Amino acid sequence: MNWIVLQANRIHDWLDGVEKLNFLAPLVLRLFLAPVFISAGLNKLGSFSSTVQWFGNPEWGLGLPFPEVMATLAMLSELVGGFLLLFGLATRYIAVPLMVTMLVATFAVHWDNGWFAIAPSDPQTSMAQPLAQVGLPGAKESLENSREVGERLDAAKSILREHGNYDWLTGTGNFVVLNNGVEFAVTYFAMLLVLFFQGAGRFLSLDYWIRKRFRRWRD
Repeated sequence: MNWIVLQANRIHDWLDGVEKLNFLAPLVLRLFLAPVFISAGLNKLGSFSSTVQWFGNPEWGLGLPFPEVMATLAMLSELVGGFLLLFGLATRYIAVPLMVTMLVATFAVHWDNGWFAIAPSDPQTSMAQPLAQVGLPGAKESLENSREVGERLDAAKSILREHGNYDWLTGTGNFVVLNNGVEFAVTYFAMLLVLFFQGAGRFLSLDYWIRKRFRRWRD
């Protein structure tokens, strides 16, 4: 028993020592999120007129007021925000509008599609399976959707194997059914929330460098 306690303490001490590398966590988040938002901002900038139409149209778009202003704010938040995250500059400040953007995407764009970004085609391996067993609302519907997705994918693959060059078509990846749910938007929001509370970290971060210089000047 004493040996087990000793080993557990050693493992605990080692894990405590890992805190010295905690600067890596915000760096990884920033390097992950930066290209996501830069790409999204460039896409909006490159097709700005259609983005404005999508923001303003109530039938097939978001139906938001002042679509030109809203599209511009979203584009600038993502494009400028992506570069600020990359360099670790004004990280907490830019995290706020980016989180707002993700909330708008979650509730105005993806909410009605459920959780999954890509619809699972096998209900047996879906994360909704254990949730359905405990009676979580919507989980059974998700499993039924997975069964329907699997049937559609099997039919599509059968048609392509018979009438198309299936090996070439799947050469860079398998076919999936886009569910377009809230999964990615919520994930990005959670990552931004961590950066809002933790900041950019001290590695490859202009925020850290500016803070050190300001404190040195203040002292």
